[in-house]
Amino acid sequence: MSTSRPHVIATTLLALATSGFAASAQEIIPPGPNGRGAILIYGNFCGPGNRGPGYTPIDALDRACAHHDVCSADPMSGTLTACACNRRLEVEAGVVARDPRTPAQTREAARFIADFAAALPCQ
Repeated sequence: MSTSRPHVIATTLLALATSGFAASAQEIIPPGPNGRGAILIYGNFCGPGNRGPGYTPIDALDRACAHHDVCSADPMSGTLTACACNRRLEVEAGVVARDPRTPAQTREAARFIADFAAALPCQ
């Protein structure tokens, strides 16, 4: 039995919302004029969706998420993101997670995002 993409997304969002980390960092951005919203778990770009035009990444982790957003398929297209995009996010977030100069909370978020990127479906 195959799992539908909306079911996978809903399950993932539920997991994010119920985890201790995500619950303290999550921000829900309501849909704007383009009809899209976002659930951000870090910065302006980390999580399903983003803040949209006019925002810049707040640091290296947020920049990694912005790179992934640019690389990713449009979620409305029904296609999966290329595996190379997810791998790039995993690598870039992993670098942040291992950087001792990065604040501990940001390293924790980076490890979470790197692990999540490794588990994302792709084509």
